[in-house]
Amino acid sequence: MRHDAGATGHAQPRAAQGYAGDVPPLVAWQWVQAGDAVLVDVRTDAERAWVGEVPGAVAVAWKQWPGMALNPDFDAQIRAAVPPGRKALLLCRSGVRSIAAAQRATALGLEAWNVLEGFEGDPDQQAHRGLRGGWRFHGLPWRQG
Repeated sequence: MRHDAGATGHAQPRAAQGYAGDVPPLVAWQWVQAGDAVLVDVRTDAERAWVGEVPGAVAVAWKQWPGMALNPDFDAQIRAAVPPGRKALLLCRSGVRSIAAAQRATALGLEAWNVLEGFEGDPDQQAHRGLRGGWRFHGLPWRQG
């Protein structure tokens, strides 16, 4: 079962196994604005370029196109992105890849959280994303480059 099943943007953070927990997009944005956390976008370079990105988020791909191979520099990049004492908020397309990235970041000693719903949310009945949750759906800052 997905960790973000039935999630809404108004829910509260919740603990998870193997990483600090899951956090709704609106709460994640509050943590970033308060200076308590760094938003780390773990999507591929292509996803950020074609679909959109969050201004100020640090790009540290978990997997990279083509082939979706693990990023061999993930460990060093995420350590460099998140200063000591700040939470790492991991964001992917739908909140699934970011769970694996949060687990790895936790193993590296970071307080890592998965951002529920991801950037685009789950697909609707017509397989369209962005209409059923996600960072953009909740009206949070983003741009398309």
